[in-house]
Amino acid sequence: MTYTCIDIADALPILEDNAAIVDIRDLASYQTSHMTNAISLNNDNVQNFIDNTNQERPIIVCCYHGNSSKGAAEYLASQGFKEVYSLNGGFSQWSAMFPEQCETGQQ
Repeated sequence: MTYTCIDIADALPILEDNAAIVDIRDLASYQTSHMTNAISLNNDNVQNFIDNTNQERPIIVCCYHGNSSKGAAEYLASQGFKEVYSLNGGFSQWSAMFPEQCETGQQ
């Protein structure tokens, strides 16, 4: 199993296909702002996510700039998820391009 790095433009049709968005930034950053419907994923809840998420569902991993998400995407792919993506540019680029598709607070 492997993952694919995708640009934001390539993420849009995947998001329309009911992809799960996981945000691996720290909780304070996530609570300040995150992609709409993103799930805050960290060491405390990753196993629960793996156990309770359909492994056929596309997963897009988002971090700050698109670097840390690669390791997390690789890990999720190794756990059996079939379609895993790392978002190039991360949340910083997403929020600059689509501020209307960001929200604040808890998940």
